[in-house]
Amino acid sequence: MRTVNSAAWLMNCGVHPKPAASRPGRNSANKFIKPIRLALQVLAALFVCGSASAQEGGISGSVKEGSNGIGLPGVIIAVQEYGSGALAGMGATDASGNYFVRVPSMGKYALVVSRLGYDNAAAPALIELSEISPHRTANFSMNRSAWPKGKRTKPVMSWETGSGKSYAIPAYEIPAFLILLNRVDRYAYPDLTEDGKNVYDTNFSTFKDHVFHGRWGADRDSFAMNQFNHPYHGTLYHGFARSAGLNYWESLVYDNAGSLLWETGGETTHPSINDQVASGIGGSFFGEVLFRMANLMLEDDRDGSKPGFWRKFGAAVLSPSAGFNRYAYGDRFKAPFPSNDPSIRWRLQLGESVKSDLNDQGATSTSNRNEATLDYSMDYGMPGKPGYSYDRPFDYFQFELTTLGNRSNPVDNIMIRGLLLGKEYEAGNSYQGIWGLYGGYDYISPYIFRVSSTSLSLGTTYQWSPSQSVSMQGSALGGFGYAAGGNISPEGERDYHYGIGPQVLLAFRLIVGDTAMFDLTGRTYYLNGKGGIDPGGREVIGRLNMGFTIRIYDRHALGIQYILSSRDARYPDRPDSHQKVGTIALVYNLLGHAGLGAIK
Repeated sequence: MRTVNSAAWLMNCGVHPKPAASRPGRNSANKFIKPIRLALQVLAALFVCGSASAQEGGISGSVKEGSNGIGLPGVIIAVQEYGSGALAGMGATDASGNYFVRVPSMGKYALVVSRLGYDNAAAPALIELSEISPHRTANFSMNRSAWPKGKRTKPVMSWETGSGKSYAIPAYEIPAFLILLNRVDRYAYPDLTEDGKNVYDTNFSTFKDHVFHGRWGADRDSFAMNQFNHPYHGTLYHGFARSAGLNYWESLVYDNAGSLLWETGGETTHPSINDQVASGIGGSFFGEVLFRMANLMLEDDRDGSKPGFWRKFGAAVLSPSAGFNRYAYGDRFKAPFPSNDPSIRWRLQLGESVKSDLNDQGATSTSNRNEATLDYSMDYGMPGKPGYSYDRPFDYFQFELTTLGNRSNPVDNIMIRGLLLGKEYEAGNSYQGIWGLYGGYDYISPYIFRVSSTSLSLGTTYQWSPSQSVSMQGSALGGFGYAAGGNISPEGERDYHYGIGPQVLLAFRLIVGDTAMFDLTGRTYYLNGKGGIDPGGREVIGRLNMGFTIRIYDRHALGIQYILSSRDARYPDRPDSHQKVGTIALVYNLLGHAGLGAIK
């Protein structure tokens, strides 16, 4: 029969029994008092453990010295929430090297085990407490630090615990990048002036004037500069912060600080609201997607093999500032961001448009012009995979990029939506979904007009599998965005208009086995002129993508696509505008390992 150490059990429950003092003449009294005291302590322990187990959990164990196996006292045990790094509990080992740390609720936790003069213990990456298992055990072994004389070990950043991350490194990298960018622009555009001033001839006086007397408004830069280049600059700020170990929300602060610094110190023109939104917010959405995709390339394969040169190079191309930090700081920032093994569907399309119908101001024309297209799309973290959770921003996102063989208009669209805050839900065994607040960045530029938006929306993404061979996936989102829309041909001081307005997205995908797929996505943007310089106007812009794909062999498939874009604009100082363009394209598809993308 196994014996139980009652004192240790009581200490784990938060009750600390004290031995009765041995005094002359008291032995007979202690003979009766000790059992009574122990019984009372056991009852107290049962009450404490019983009440705590309903709401709290705990982690216990021991820490021993690696050289001799003797319990190590005075070791600090910090329990942090997994992912966020927030401190959930703290304790220390006793004289025998044992510890117990209570945490306030069930959930996922990581441990940091440290003591001065010793190397930090290698703690489990994840300890999960649940109502079934509210108490877990974790034992450790520690060795004395062996620092070379005159040198200190360099910190290595841990995504699980947050140790080794740096707020200071991106705080000087971002300003240094902006100073370098300003110097390059001075050299590249020496004659670019606005309001009689060289745009990039900035100094402390212009910076001070913008900070204290700056008149914020909408600038006159081109559509591509404001709606693509500025968000891409924001992805660089984001990559500097994220690769230094900061979480998404912390990096969002750095993104907006970098954008503000450029608006006040990078140019002599007045600061612009549209650039602040595009770089600081749109750049964070765009940058988080690129950061996640780059880190997917850096993770080990399922068989344990490490990424080679080309995967590391591809990751640096996707997120150059993160790649810079991995190279510049050695091993400190080389650990890839943990994806937590999401469901991933990706598809690469090569195609050629074969017919285009154009309606501009009532005049209709049809052309059979051939134009090469390249499209890449990824669904990251689609609902339906057991064990995957949505604790961090962009644990789900959808990304699509389409380029054209057209020098004057090479980028047809970039479309991003990602879950910022939300939860998963299900209905039975066949329906799984997520819902919450989504962030979106869209850049759409067909032949005759364009639209771009940085938005926040409420909505849901789901998968319903009524049978083993049929799956339906989709999203429904509605919210508000700060958008820009307009003609290709300029009217007035710029060829587009800003405004705040509602927007809607509906997406549907039908997958039959691993053989065929039909997908349909519709977007609508309404610009009412508020927040821009044309308060009396409005625009309604729509985009419809429809396609059919059939798998031919293994990961190879063929398909046909139809894209319809429309714009209806009314402004008091110019004629009404009604435009529509539709394109049909034949495409070859290279599918990812998930095939057509149904989550089993």
